[in-house]
Amino acid sequence: MSTTDFYAQPGEATEGTVYTAMGGDWADIAAEQAERSDEILVINMGPQHPSTHGVLRLILECDGESVLSIRPGIGFLHTGIEKNMEYRTWVQGTTFVTRMDYVAPIFNEVAYCLAVERLLGIEDDIPERANVIRVLMMELNRIASHLVCIGTGGMEIGALTVMTIGFREREMILDFFEAVTGLRMNHAYIRPGGVANDLPETGIAQLRELIDWLRKHLPEYADFCNENPIFKMRMIGIGHQDLAACMALGVTGPVLRSTGYNWDLRKQQPYCGYETYDFESKAWSPDDGWESSDSYARFRIRLDEMWESVKIVEQCADRLEASRGEPVMVDDPKIAWPAQLAVGPDGQGNSHEHIKHIMGESMEALIHHFKIVTEGFRVPPGQAYVPIESPKGELACHVVSDGGTRPFRAHMRDPGFNHLQSVPIQCEGGMISDVVVAVGSLDPVMGGVDR
Repeated sequence: MSTTDFYAQPGEATEGTVYTAMGGDWADIAAEQAERSDEILVINMGPQHPSTHGVLRLILECDGESVLSIRPGIGFLHTGIEKNMEYRTWVQGTTFVTRMDYVAPIFNEVAYCLAVERLLGIEDDIPERANVIRVLMMELNRIASHLVCIGTGGMEIGALTVMTIGFREREMILDFFEAVTGLRMNHAYIRPGGVANDLPETGIAQLRELIDWLRKHLPEYADFCNENPIFKMRMIGIGHQDLAACMALGVTGPVLRSTGYNWDLRKQQPYCGYETYDFESKAWSPDDGWESSDSYARFRIRLDEMWESVKIVEQCADRLEASRGEPVMVDDPKIAWPAQLAVGPDGQGNSHEHIKHIMGESMEALIHHFKIVTEGFRVPPGQAYVPIESPKGELACHVVSDGGTRPFRAHMRDPGFNHLQSVPIQCEGGMISDVVVAVGSLDPVMGGVDR
């Protein structure tokens, strides 16, 4: 057997390759520290889970337990989603965007589809029932996302029960999502023009059970945490960021509203018919009895928002009962598929209703279905930017069309990307242990940050 190493240079050993771990910013940091010859300790926190959904690297310079500086490093989860979308049809784009913020996938889909619909000029043609279903799915997803934030954030500081009960309610919501879309996560359910399929026959009944369950169990989070002295000592005053800093860095969502500034796109720039629902946008008030702009304030804001989402979900259930049988996709044969999808017994769109028309009733429908699925529809040239209120903050989609069947460019404005910029402001001067609390209160999801 030959021992020749074709990658070895003359004079190098041939029995194995020696790798030297060096380069990048870490080499610069180590060199700087060596020159200083002081007691400053440079620590890599991550890339792993320091209270983030995904991989994040935080470079900490510490004097003992005190944090002197923080530099967030991202890109460890990068999947090139936005670039890949340029090689898929407009409908296939939903299967990509749903995987960005994978804790709140429905919001990615809605932002993207609203932008595509604006380019198509069909914003006013979306059926009412489709908009109601979109709002329903978003608000349930908002609750599920907040439960992950509260649950994992609690777990990181030792409040394990908060996570176990948080994921209990989340599982109930994911069960409903599975019944409607066929999938627990990454649904690709929201489509340009409407939604992929209507609720199943048992959908309303399952939704009513879910609402009753949430109303019964959501108070437990307040009972566990609101006045828990250990929980409050661990959260109050940690990760403080005032309104001026939020405005300077483009921070939105619960983090912004915890400062007292009530900016909620569902109220300020309504979409999907939000202006027709009775709910409140929750922001900190001096009458609340707790301080603003810190991790505890963000926790309380999220608790309040979940209750408002339950109110919206109840209204959606009433509207869906009153609109049974109405269409859930725009009436345009150039956009809508000939066969309306329906979830079959296998949990996928393989039901008899899904295939009977195109496979057994109309050759023209089959040909058209084949063309529109494989090639897709054309979108007029132009560009559109549509922001919506995700659980984390302002989520927006910017799409550019050159008149073809695929996006020329698609870009998401994920709130987590902006929020990570505020980590140094919140944590420098504090303790290492407080970094986890502060980052968790921002609720960043690396799938949205790295894309």
